[in-house]
Amino acid sequence: MIRISNLTKSYGGRIVLNGLNLELQTGEFAYLQGRSGSGKSTLLKLLYRDLADYTGEIEIGGSLIGDIPKYHLRRKIGVIFQSFELLERKTVLENVALTGEVLGQSREHIEKQAFRLLDRVGLKGKEEMLPHQLSGGEQQRVAIARALLSRPALLLADEPTGNLDPETAVQMLALLRELHAEENMSMLVVTHSERLIERFPARTLLMEDGRIQGA
Repeated sequence: MIRISNLTKSYGGRIVLNGLNLELQTGEFAYLQGRSGSGKSTLLKLLYRDLADYTGEIEIGGSLIGDIPKYHLRRKIGVIFQSFELLERKTVLENVALTGEVLGQSREHIEKQAFRLLDRVGLKGKEEMLPHQLSGGEQQRVAIARALLSRPALLLADEPTGNLDPETAVQMLALLRELHAEENMSMLVVTHSERLIERFPARTLLMEDGRIQGA
């Protein structure tokens, strides 16, 4: 699903990624760890083309990422952020539906999928609530449903439990692992939590000095 060769990325003369290599198989779940500032978020942003100007090669699903139109890339990749990034003036349903609207899907299809996913993540009956009316865990569930609306082949999660209490974090990782199995999608999850990795073991990659160990 992901193949990265000799990826290098710099900011203002500072090398963040330094000849990084990575392979993630189709349907694989893996964790990515590393100190703050080690380049984990930069790597994810390059994967969903929120950043550019790098050297090396990035392939998604067998195609060079630069050859994939952004519209198609957004269908292939779902992203979950630590800060949720929900629109405060839109309802839960509207936040989830936004992905489908951006992709130009029909309103009927969008609403059907949004209701299905909100039910799946345990938010049935809360479709018309606003983000500030939800707990942190519930807001993250909305973000997960939004990321899954396009039925992506690859899900990237950047510290998805970082702003959650320990109990809710466990629930969130359990949900991601369940969805991984049900949807047969590839997942790359950035986390600092050794406790969660011990609770839900999977291949773990360590980023050091701009490279990934064990890739």
